[in-house]
Amino acid sequence: MYFTPKNSSVVNRKTDNWNKRLLRAFVFLVIIIIAGITLESTVWNSAAEPWTKDQLMEPADLAQRINDGKDADILIYSIGPSPIIKHSINIGATRNADNLKKLETALQKLPKNQELVIYCGCCPFKNCPNVRPAFSLLNKMKFTNHKLLNLPRNIKSDWIDKGYPMMV
Repeated sequence: MYFTPKNSSVVNRKTDNWNKRLLRAFVFLVIIIIAGITLESTVWNSAAEPWTKDQLMEPADLAQRINDGKDADILIYSIGPSPIIKHSINIGATRNADNLKKLETALQKLPKNQELVIYCGCCPFKNCPNVRPAFSLLNKMKFTNHKLLNLPRNIKSDWIDKGYPMMV
């Protein structure tokens, strides 16, 4: 024989109510997390960069082309403080309107399918004031074969420290 207290149904109801509250809190938390992830994704997409992943060139790939002498058909523009990469053309920091105009003038003479690579490397991409105006200009001018050198940290750690070809 089992002993059942008189108020066992009250205890069961309280436990059931507690379990329901916990379940609701858990579901609410899951909804908040999903909403946060969705919002972050939406914010990221709305602030999309002017380039696609396919328009990023890895430093090792450009270095290999330069070292192999297969860079004669590619124009490399330095759009930052100073040219570092071998065979690059110095434009200057394109956050400056005069330098952005200088880049536009240089590009006006080129066919729209000219292979182009731009780079800065002054700082991480997320902080760089030069890459977005320059890349946006290439897009605006309707170039079809342009790349941004993928220097996520900076020119020193992503190019110089790796021993890639530099200006002499």
